[in-house]
Amino acid sequence: MANEVSKNEDGRLPSLFSHDPFSSFREEMNGLIDRAFGRGFLDMPGFARFGAGQIAPSVDLHETDKEYSLTAELPGLDEKDVDLSVHEGVMTLKGEKRYEKTDEKDKARILERNYGSFQRVFTLPSDVDDEKIAAKFDRGVLTVTMPKRAGARPASRRISIGKG
Repeated sequence: MANEVSKNEDGRLPSLFSHDPFSSFREEMNGLIDRAFGRGFLDMPGFARFGAGQIAPSVDLHETDKEYSLTAELPGLDEKDVDLSVHEGVMTLKGEKRYEKTDEKDKARILERNYGSFQRVFTLPSDVDDEKIAAKFDRGVLTVTMPKRAGARPASRRISIGKG
């Protein structure tokens, strides 16, 4: 009769080696990826997950001749959950998405949605008139309008390079 192979306590088949040289490497790599990006980082609409459970809203930034427009997705939040401030050319967007349990007897079995505090910091272009920045919040989307100063010079320009 052939020898039967039994699974380890964790359900894996035993290695041919007394110590699998790749198992610790595989576990370390999985841990690094989880710490750097969080579990399931590719399938999180609205919030991106960064290391150590940190979340941050996804944003779009557009520019026209007259203004910049920043749009941030903040699903599940209200305007009271969000704080937007400007100080010395830096705009800070922060807030918190809280887990709210509706029934004490309810035991969560799966929690895939992201909860926690977040903060995004943006350095404003030099031509933004920070006294006229306005924001509105509608259906989980924050839109920040940043008008350009009249007569402001562009923050950047192309410099032609001459031959030696």
